Amino acid sequence: MKLGFVSAILPELSLEEVARVAREEGYDCVELMCWPTGKAERRYAGVTHVDVTSLGDAEAARVRETLAGIEISGLGYYPNPLSPDAAEAAAAVEHIKLVIAAAARLGVDTVNTFIGRDWTKSVEDNWGRFREVWPPLVRYAEEQGVRIGIENCPMLFTADEWPGGKNLAHSPAIWRRMFEEIRSQNFGLNYDPSHLVWQHMDYLQPVWEFAGRIFHVHAKDVRMDRRRLDEVGILATPLEYHRPKLPGLGEVDWGRFISVLGDTGYQGPVCVEVEDRAYEESLESRKAALRQSAVFLRQFIPRRA
Repeated sequence: MKLGFVSAILPELSLEEVARVAREEGYDCVELMCWPTGKAERRYAGVTHVDVTSLGDAEAARVRETLAGIEISGLGYYPNPLSPDAAEAAAAVEHIKLVIAAAARLGVDTVNTFIGRDWTKSVEDNWGRFREVWPPLVRYAEEQGVRIGIENCPMLFTADEWPGGKNLAHSPAIWRRMFEEIRSQNFGLNYDPSHLVWQHMDYLQPVWEFAGRIFHVHAKDVRMDRRRLDEVGILATPLEYHRPKLPGLGEVDWGRFISVLGDTGYQGPVCVEVEDRAYEESLESRKAALRQSAVFLRQFIPRRA
């Protein structure tokens, strides 16, 4: 396996500076954010370390040269392609296609994103839109020789995303249905165990069941506040009773999780996703979060020779 991090936590740094941090902290790879340039609409969004709208051959060569010695684990862009706002959804789909094309030009085999969802409607009522939007996107990725990894975050944190969340692909039951609908081997998961923990689900069993579909892994932990959960219940918005944490500071058993990943044959990237607000005070504290996470996870993912 390869240890990496998600570049969204370093929004103010250039690509060159992100590469320098990766080298200094001993990371093998980086998932590079590829949002459209402009103001972010939510935390950890709107970060552009590769501008896919202007990525010609010369710029792609510069990106590869800048990252020399550090692999690109994938290109990341996490919008809502099934948004009930037609313009937002269309823009998301078109930009996902640009990210796929950029991955092919860079020689990167994986693009990570969300399925999206109209959060005011049921899974069943979203399924027609899923059938319209996603088969053509996956076919386009196949043509480019690129895989699409869907992150399993429900995108249900605030009242604005209540009750359904903004990403359909949050559970094994839905993954089975997605993969039955779209059988392409270029369509899989960017697996984050922490999202299963706060949904009170087993995060190990799906690693076995979906082993052939896990293309990329996010390393983020979560701490459940049981006292608060007893006060507000599971019908409260989730941030009222859980907190994203650095690996090792929450409830995921990382030794066991990575052991199971290895037993299934997974040898891909495991990328630290820093969303721990206790480490967001400054750039230096966010770099410290990456350093601490690397030290912890190197117990289970040794440096490559």
